[in-house]
Amino acid sequence: MATVILEAKGRKSVGTGSARAARREGCVPCVVYGDVQAPESICICKDLLGRYVHKSNFFSTVFEINGIGKKGQKFVAKDIQFHPVTDNPIHIDFLRVGKGSNVTVRVPISFVNEQASPGIKMGGVLNVLVHEIDIVCDPDSIPDTIEIDLTGFEFHHTVHAQDVKLSEGITLPSGGKNFTIATVVAPTLMKKEDEMAAAATTEAAATPAK
Repeated sequence: MATVILEAKGRKSVGTGSARAARREGCVPCVVYGDVQAPESICICKDLLGRYVHKSNFFSTVFEINGIGKKGQKFVAKDIQFHPVTDNPIHIDFLRVGKGSNVTVRVPISFVNEQASPGIKMGGVLNVLVHEIDIVCDPDSIPDTIEIDLTGFEFHHTVHAQDVKLSEGITLPSGGKNFTIATVVAPTLMKKEDEMAAAATTEAAATPAK
């Protein structure tokens, strides 16, 4: 994955007033931390960040932030806050990644070879429960997506996190749960689940509040 370069400038003061002033100037207040270095308050142009924050791979993108500290430092986004109305970013936390260290990032999941799945070819539906997965790897080895091959999937075939084939050097976080990612559901079962969900919603709406 290519490194994305961001231009930033330091913030001399912090707090609500300083953050609001930065936003009025068209910038997003940010904090960078990690790699046994003191946190730094910075701001980055809103329009520049707007090219990346709504992409599915935002949290797995490696950034090089210029204008602070030494050049060539690498970062990954760890948290982002959006405005509840405009959906624009209003604050971002970036983690500084030291040389030779691994990082935990969230990567989008993609599914391939759907037509090679007997269950799907017979009218089944791929019920996706999780669209992203956390992985641990070197920043230079972060994949764009984690692919799951659906070849041979019959009805009720379920994919769990520990079933995912990962490239060398990429692992799942230690202590992570073996959660379900997706399953091939028979059409009648899918219809029944939708009807049950609709009935539950109607019942909840009709029940008077206590």
